[in-house]
Amino acid sequence: MARRKKPLPFIEKLEIVDVGAEGKAVGRYNERVVFVPFAATGDVADVQVFKKRKNYYEARIVHLHKKSEYRVEPECSHFGLCGGCKWQHIDYQYQLAFKQKQVRDALERIAKVPYPDVMPILGSDKPYYYRNKLEFTFSDRRWLTELDTSKEEGGPENTNGLGFHLPGMFDKILDIEHCYLQKDPSNDIRVEVKKYALEHGLSFYNVRSQEGFLRNLIIRTAVTGDLMVIVVFGHESNEIADVMDFVAERFPEITSLMYVVNEKKNDTISDLEIKLFKGKPFIMETMPSPVEGEPPFRFKVGPVSFYQTNPEQAFKLYKTAFEFAEFQGNELVYDLYTGTGTIAAFISRAVKRVIGVEYLEDAVRDARENMKLNAIDNVEFYSGDLAGLLDEEFFATQGKPDIIVTDPPRAGMHQKVVRQMLIAGPQKIIYVSCNPATQARDIALLNEKYEVKKVQPVDMFPQTHHVENVVLLGKR
Repeated sequence: MARRKKPLPFIEKLEIVDVGAEGKAVGRYNERVVFVPFAATGDVADVQVFKKRKNYYEARIVHLHKKSEYRVEPECSHFGLCGGCKWQHIDYQYQLAFKQKQVRDALERIAKVPYPDVMPILGSDKPYYYRNKLEFTFSDRRWLTELDTSKEEGGPENTNGLGFHLPGMFDKILDIEHCYLQKDPSNDIRVEVKKYALEHGLSFYNVRSQEGFLRNLIIRTAVTGDLMVIVVFGHESNEIADVMDFVAERFPEITSLMYVVNEKKNDTISDLEIKLFKGKPFIMETMPSPVEGEPPFRFKVGPVSFYQTNPEQAFKLYKTAFEFAEFQGNELVYDLYTGTGTIAAFISRAVKRVIGVEYLEDAVRDARENMKLNAIDNVEFYSGDLAGLLDEEFFATQGKPDIIVTDPPRAGMHQKVVRQMLIAGPQKIIYVSCNPATQARDIALLNEKYEVKKVQPVDMFPQTHHVENVVLLGKR
C-alpha cells in the first residue's frame, strides 16, 4: 500500500523579512527559508506552502494580517497572475533601494573584493509605459479567472485570448485588457485586433495541436513616433490580406506594418520571411549624444533587430559608461558583445577607433548599417564566438585596447574571454551588466589585475526585480 504524502505546511503569521532570489519575498519558518511571491518586507501573512525543497519552501499568501509600510496598490488589474511587473505592489522608491542592495550583496558575497560606495541608483522618470517592444500571443486556451462572467453561466462560449503566457505554462495565455508597459496606441491595437478576430470567427492558435490562424502580435514603438506592427499567422490564407487591411485602415499612424507566416513549432521569426504590407521595413530610433551640442544618434530598427527596451534609461546607462571612461580622444576601444553597435556609436566621436565584437552576424549587419547612417567611419565590427575570436592573434592584428567596454548577456562572460582581457591588459574596463551576480563572478576573476573604482546601478525595468549595473575597473 502506497504511503500517503504528508500535507504541505500551512504557516500562520509568517513575517516577511527580506527580498531574495528572483525578487521573491523571504520569511523563515523552523530554520527554513520561505519564498513568497507578491509579498513585501514587513508583511505578516498566513501562507500555504505549495513546493517543498531540501532547504526552502515556496508558498503563497492566503491571508494578510499586517500590510508592509512599503506596499502600494497595484495599477494593473492583472497583477498577481501576469508574469511581468511582479513588484507593482511595492513603492517605487523601495524598489530602487532593494536593487541598490542587490548590487552591494553581489559584490560582497560573490565578488568578495573591495569596492567603493555604490553610487545612488539612477531611477526611471517613467515607472510605467517605458517599454518600446511587446509581443502578445493568440491562444484558444486563455486562463479563466473568477472575473469570467461566462463561467457563471455554465462555461465560457469561447476561450480565445490575446496576451502573455502565464508563468510556467507554455499553453495558457492570460488575456490582457490593459497593459501598463507600453505607451499608446499599443493597448488599442491589441484590443481592436482581438475584437476583429472574434467578430470574423478567425481561429486562435493552439500550441498543443499546432493549429490555428492567428499566432502572435508584435508592437514596437520609437521615441521618434515611428510605430511598427507585425502580425504572425499560423498558415497561409486569403484572410491575411483582410486582417492587414483592417489594421492599416484602423491605425493609419503605423509607419511599418508587416506580417509573417510561421508554420514551425516555435515562435521565433528571425529565420522566416517577414513581409512588408505597408510603410517602411524599419522604424527609426534616436538617442542623444553624451556630449552637449552634438547631434543625436540615429538607429534603424528592423523587425528582428535588438534595441534597448527602455530607451530613456538606456541613455543614462550608456552615458554612465561614457563618463566612467574619461576618454582623451586617442584611445583604441574594444566594445565586446556590441550587439547592433549602439555603445560603439555612442563613444565613437570621443575616441580614435572602436573595435566592436559580437557573436550574431545579423546584429553586426545592423551595426554596420547604423554606422553608415550616422556617418561614423572609425568603428569596425567582427562577428564570431568571442571565446574563440579574441586571442593573441586578434590583438596583434587589431592592436591591444586602451579601454574595453563589455556588455555581455545575463550569463556573463566566458572564462576564456576574461582570460584574454587580462592578457590584453587595457588601462580600464567598463563592465555593463544586466545581472549583478554574473558580473560579480567575472569581477572576481578580473581581480587578479583590476580593482573596482566606481559602481553605478541603473533601473531599466521598473516594477520588476531586474537591475543593470555599470562598474569601472582600473588596472592595479
